[in-house]
Amino acid sequence: MKISKHLNIGPAAMVAAAFIGPGTVVTASLAGARFGYALLWALLFAVIASVVLQEMAARLGVVTQRGLGENIRETFQQPLARFAAITLVASAILVGNAAYQGGNIAGASLGIRALAGNAGLPGWGFNPWAVVIALLAFVLLWSGSYRLIEKSLVALVGLMSLAFLATFAISRPDIGGFLQGLLVPRIPEGAALTVIALIGTTVVPYNLFLHSSSASQKWRDARELPLARGDLLFSIPLGGLISIAIVGTAAAAFFRHQLELQGAGDIAATMRPLFGDLATTLMGIGLFAAGISSALTAPLAAAYALCGILGLRPDLRSNAFRAIWVAVLVTGTGVAALELKPVKVIWFAQVANGLLLPVITAFLLWEMNTSRLGEYRNSPWQNLAGLLVLLVTVMLGGRSLMSAFGLL
Repeated sequence: MKISKHLNIGPAAMVAAAFIGPGTVVTASLAGARFGYALLWALLFAVIASVVLQEMAARLGVVTQRGLGENIRETFQQPLARFAAITLVASAILVGNAAYQGGNIAGASLGIRALAGNAGLPGWGFNPWAVVIALLAFVLLWSGSYRLIEKSLVALVGLMSLAFLATFAISRPDIGGFLQGLLVPRIPEGAALTVIALIGTTVVPYNLFLHSSSASQKWRDARELPLARGDLLFSIPLGGLISIAIVGTAAAAFFRHQLELQGAGDIAATMRPLFGDLATTLMGIGLFAAGISSALTAPLAAAYALCGILGLRPDLRSNAFRAIWVAVLVTGTGVAALELKPVKVIWFAQVANGLLLPVITAFLLWEMNTSRLGEYRNSPWQNLAGLLVLLVTVMLGGRSLMSAFGLL
């Protein structure tokens, strides 16, 4: 999608579509409902960190014409080191995708139900919307057309932007409290895991694989790096703005009115008496777009990452590539269709990804300093920014572990 001759939107919009899923809606909504605007700074940090890391991933893909998984496999030739690298990467991808995909499809279903006035099939113990959404995702992925998938995801990001930003405006947030939460870092009591979850829902390890692989397909020459960076600087901050708007909406709707929030479905239903039918409709549209976009990108990213790291051909039409995304999609569909409660699983995935992020960040930094990048290797300033992100994620990860085990 071309916004102008200077701005070519694509791979980074896919990344934004990936991290603005039901997991983001759940995590950001819970953060706003429980802590008001206090944790907005964590999302601002996450957006900056995401820009730093995704720029490296895109540069790696465009310059080497290979994804992060393929580059890691090429770097680690020694059998034991390669086995360790493959195990760590596969763990990060499988934990994230196994936990997310059911929530992605269930989240899209919640959006449809909100739009339909919670219409369902009582007594079935089965969610037919999950199958409909999964079939839609299946058709788009099976097409094997990168351009079709990219255009679909760009459109969904646009729809999400309109829905969630309009909902934020309707909720009439406290602008003073909003700005203070955005610019003054603090961690209220009991919020350490929520901080990790907010970072984990924005800087997702598998997005580094998705971005590097998709950028290598979109742009074939290092001279096109300015286009890749323009895409990045437009799409990632837009995705962050959506997350920030969701926190602000939940803070205005729940924290301000001292209402309890149990899950993503509650926010659409509770907005009706507070802000009217329009807010509920917009939230339903946003949830649907978030769910279907992530239901597309999670299997796609898993296939890119695992094919790359296992030395298989990362081709949209190859049997191995299709087998991986079909497995992820079918697993998620089963969880969502049987209505197994996804909120706790999604929460676990956010925390797990926040803890796994330092490992994948370290791999990326290693790759960005190898000789195969030539003049496009990281500069000292880029390495410093990457190391700062790595240090902060390690510190926050350590704090969350201590909190989880009752040591804080």
